Formats: sequence, C-alpha cells, structure tokens
Amino acid sequence: MDGLMQDGPLTLVHAFERCERLFAAKAVVTATGGGGIERSTYADWAARTRRLGGVFELLGLAPDARVGTFGWNTGRHLELYFAAPCSGRVLHTLNIRLFAEQLVYIANHAEDEIVFCDRSLLPQLWPLVDEMKTVRHVVVMDDSGGVGGAPEIPDDPRVADYESLLVQAEPVAWHVDDERQAAAMCYTSGTTGNPKGVVYTHRSSLLHSLGVMTADSAALSEADVVLPVVPMFHANAWGLAHAGVLCGATQVMPGPDLSPAAIARLIATERVTVAGGVPTIWMGMLPLVDSGEADLSAIRTILCGGSAVPRALMEGYLRHGVVISHAWGMTETSPVASTSRIKSSLLPLARDAEVDLRITQGLPSPLVDVRIVEPGTTTELAWDDTATGELQVKGPWIARDYYRLEGSADSPSTPDGWLRTGDVAAISAEGYIRLVDRTKDLVKSGGEWISSVELENAIMGHPAVAEAAVVGVPHPKWDERPLACVVLKPGASLTRDELRGFLADKVARWWLPDDVVVIDAVPKTSVGKFDKKVLRQRFQDHVMPG
Repeated sequence: MDGLMQDGPLTLVHAFERCERLFAAKAVVTATGGGGIERSTYADWAARTRRLGGVFELLGLAPDARVGTFGWNTGRHLELYFAAPCSGRVLHTLNIRLFAEQLVYIANHAEDEIVFCDRSLLPQLWPLVDEMKTVRHVVVMDDSGGVGGAPEIPDDPRVADYESLLVQAEPVAWHVDDERQAAAMCYTSGTTGNPKGVVYTHRSSLLHSLGVMTADSAALSEADVVLPVVPMFHANAWGLAHAGVLCGATQVMPGPDLSPAAIARLIATERVTVAGGVPTIWMGMLPLVDSGEADLSAIRTILCGGSAVPRALMEGYLRHGVVISHAWGMTETSPVASTSRIKSSLLPLARDAEVDLRITQGLPSPLVDVRIVEPGTTTELAWDDTATGELQVKGPWIARDYYRLEGSADSPSTPDGWLRTGDVAAISAEGYIRLVDRTKDLVKSGGEWISSVELENAIMGHPAVAEAAVVGVPHPKWDERPLACVVLKPGASLTRDELRGFLADKVARWWLPDDVVVIDAVPKTSVGKFDKKVLRQRFQDHVMPG
C-alpha cells in the first residue's frame, strides 16, 4: 500500500526561498579586512544572490559548471553558497591554506570554470591561474572594506570585478528538480596522497541542515546569532551557513581576522549565541575569557570539532558557564555525524562525570548509523566502551565514493555500504562514541596500542602546557614509544620527570612518554588539525633516554 503524502525534491532552493520570504529583515554581518563591519539584510542578500545567478549566465558558464571560491567567511561567500547550487551549478570551495601544487591539482581535477577570489587572497591565486587549465574567469571580491593598500587587480581580460558584474546582470529564478543533483564539492585535506573530492547533493545538504537544527545537535533556530569561525572552505562550514539560511538565523561572518581578540570582539558586539570552530580557536581565546576581557554572556553553546577537545579546554569554559558542544565528523560526512549531549536519563551528574561525557564525540546524529568493526572486516564489536575498532558510518549525508574515483581501490566504502572513517573508537552501552585515535596516529609499543589522543588530553591538563601532540618514535626494543611534543604557556617550564609525575595517576604506566620536547608550535593542517606526520618526520631519529 502506497502512502498519500505529497512528494517534492529536497533542494537548497527551498532553503533560499524560505529565508527570502520569511526572514527578509534578518541580518547578515561581515567583518572586513580593514577592521570595519558590513551589514545587510537577507532581503538584500537574496536579491544579490539572484543577480549572481545572472552573472553565471552573463559569463556563459555551463549549466553544471564547477564554481570555485577562494575566500574568507563573508556575506559575498554566502551569496555564492546558494547562487551556484540553486542555479544548477556546483559550488567548489578551494582551501586557501593548501600548497600551490595541491590547489592547481584540485582546480584541474574538479574542472573549475571560474574562481571567485577575495582581493586580499589574489596574490596567492593569480600566479597559479595559468596552470588551472579549465579556469576561464577570475572574479575579484573586494574584501578590503575601503581601506587602502589592497593588492593590485591584474589587467587581464579573464579578470572581472564582482560588484560590477552584479550591476550588469539580471536576477534569475531557480529551477532544480533533481534532489540528487550535485550541489557542492569539497576536497579532503590530503594529508596522504592527492586530495579527494567529496560531492554533496541538494538532498544531502538540506537533510544535513535539518540535522544541525535538531535540538540534540546545534539546535540552530531563527532566534540565534551564529558565528561560523570554521572556514567556509572546510566541509561546508560545518553546515552552519546552510542551516542558518534555512532557519533564518542572523549570520556573523568573521572575515580574515581570526585572532582571539577579533573573535571575542565579534561575539560581544554582535551578541553571538552559537559559534563554531576548531579547539585551537577556543584555546587561544580562553585567556581572554579567564581575564574577563571576553564577554560571552550571550553564548549558549560553542560547537567544537576538527580534533579532540582537551579536557582542560572543556573545563575552562564550563568554569564560566559556557558549554562546548563537542561534535565529530569529516569532509565525507558533510560533516556533522555526532554531537556530545548529556542524556536526560543520565542526569544528575557530578561535574567530573559530566566532563567525561562531554569530551566524547557524543551520540550519532539522527539518520546516521554507526558501528565499530575489527580492522579489515565487517565484524561488529560490542558497545561496551572497552572494545575498540574502526568507526564506520552510513546515512543520507555520508559520502559513498570520491569524485572520479568511483569503484576504485581508493573508494571509502565497505562492500556492505558503510564509510570507513579511519578513526579508532569505542562506543558505550549508552551510544556515546569515544575516539581513541586515527589509525595512523596510534603508537604501537611492545605489541600494545597507545592512544595519542587520550595521552595528549591528559598532558594538556598540566598547568604549564598550552598545547601537546604525541607521536610514536622508533624504539629498538618496543617498536615505538610515545614522545610528548609540548608548547608551553608564556614563562612556564617543564621537565620530563615533572610531566611523567603529573601523568602517573592519569594513564597506564606503560603509556608514560619516554621523553618530552618543547616546541614553538604544533604544526597544523590546512583546516587546523594537528599535523603529526610533520612531527614524526622531525623526530624520527630522536633518541629516547635510557
């Protein structure tokens, strides 16, 4: 028996038109490179976005053209976020922090026809354009805020000005009938091999937006003022930009200045309620919070992901009544696949027990299934918070393959249709996911595995430590032993014996790092995660104390 419900395509056109009609007066705010603020309304944004669709026609882009962006989080970037997919084309966000050869590879692999570039970033992009074989147009978005000293714009027929094109173009109506049509694409950060393309559909993007709006996720609503510190070129800005439009939340775009002081100032002046960014952002801002220089009184939650949230960071914000919502996901999962919320059935909890749960990766999002398996098999392991295996996921916003690698040996999917994440995890009986490590970052010592993530979290609880990364160093007897690479707080000092003494009652004895090295900074990937392969290479010949 068939049901009798109406059916229609789940597309981003619905999100755009809902916002255009219902939330026209709500604000879109952008911090400019010159330190100023640009304000507009969703009505203005929607009109400009429709004209941007006309720009694509004016420039003769193919109906399914890949539309590259090379920019900061701004209102103009938000226009591109919807103009490309709603016109039937495919948004392709280029990571501004990648190496030149990776940028060229990605643009060529995706076959971008056009790149929209912030003026401040033009010196990075323009020298590469001749190597981007399919790029016919570069459109410059002036993010200087009217301040002098902005880079010169090349005198080249391929280059055009964003605002001038908008004036020339006619607004267009949107027509996307197939919800499984590509809406956007984003390439993995490529820590091993070439970056791989993940292609999102209209359906997956809209469903993911609804997922971000659910109460047990970010609970994003029309009443919120949302600040996506996470870059718009990184996994859809964690869905905050799409979901913000769908629900009509005020959006505050931070522009190029992501310093702790600048972010704290935006949170205070714009009365931000929801902010999202990687742990390093919030670690940098915590001293301002502790000193009373940062006003977080409007914040109801901080979304944090990209790498594990250190216990000390979670406790630091809780001291001020601010909850960090630990989320987990990856480019291939759109990205939000789980969020750490405390089940009502588990309350009340003592503070330590509460933190224990909050620093896990939390419960799977609605519509996302999870399992842990023996490596190389589909044999599921028990949810007992003890058994560990590869975390695998499936759901309507989970990638099944990589662009132009379908069915190859590089496919991320198992034979029975689950995504291999590369993360090693345990899952509790209550369903809380606890990441142990990335498979490549585990330290194997004497045949036993040591979780670098758990050891790092314990180390970052030391009052002298600002950041810590643990890597395995070759050892003649034990195969590998853990080396603690630490960044100290200003004026602090720390010895090997002091750290081992601090950790003695916090981790197993054989987990204690054999040595400690002080470094200026932990190397980061293009999306702000710890880049441990750099540390492994740097310290591969390090001799541990006897």
